[in-house]
Amino acid sequence: MAHNEEHRSGVGGWLRAAVLGANDGIVSIASLVLGVAAAEGVAGAVVTAGVAGLVGGALSMAAGEYVSVSSQRDVQRSDLGRERLELIASPEAERRELIDMYTAKGLTPELAEQVADALVAGDEPLRVHAREELNLDPDALARPVQAAVVSALSFAIGAALPLAVIVLAPTSVRVPATLIVGLVTLALLGAGSARLGRAPVARAVGRVVVGGALAMGLTYALGAVFGAMS
Repeated sequence: MAHNEEHRSGVGGWLRAAVLGANDGIVSIASLVLGVAAAEGVAGAVVTAGVAGLVGGALSMAAGEYVSVSSQRDVQRSDLGRERLELIASPEAERRELIDMYTAKGLTPELAEQVADALVAGDEPLRVHAREELNLDPDALARPVQAAVVSALSFAIGAALPLAVIVLAPTSVRVPATLIVGLVTLALLGAGSARLGRAPVARAVGRVVVGGALAMGLTYALGAVFGAMS
């Protein structure tokens, strides 16, 4: 029988950006509109605040992710460039370094030398050293544009849900409806991302729901206080 293993660590980059974006969109906009509603804001003020928060938040997420991931990519490129120069300047020293790494993993010196030479002969030396020394794949560096687009879109989608609820729900139930929809959506998001990444579901759901409930509750309370003072 064929032995197939499916690993999910490769989805980490875009999954992280998508989960963070959607989570921030739900929590930020739900908290924002709840706070404005608690301050007895009229429907127009709630919608304006929500739309402004959605647009500003999506752009902020995109810019933040782009800068952060670009910095990560710059570091990766710098490490690869340094390794390339070392391979040109001291190929034998780099070969010995590779052999020592395999020896440290438990291979005999003779076998480590054979493995190192075979790998370098069968592939580009830089690719081998990048993989073994830097834990990098030169063909799979960080992607800042992808991270920025995913973050912006996921934030906008997440933010649109509580905004739509508080706008469409009757005034008498708009606050509890927004709170419930926000928490349920956060729970589904946590469960989905956990299952996709093969992580514990209960833990993921618990932390996003508790964090979201605290943010929404505190913002609503602050809105009520300021509303009473005005």
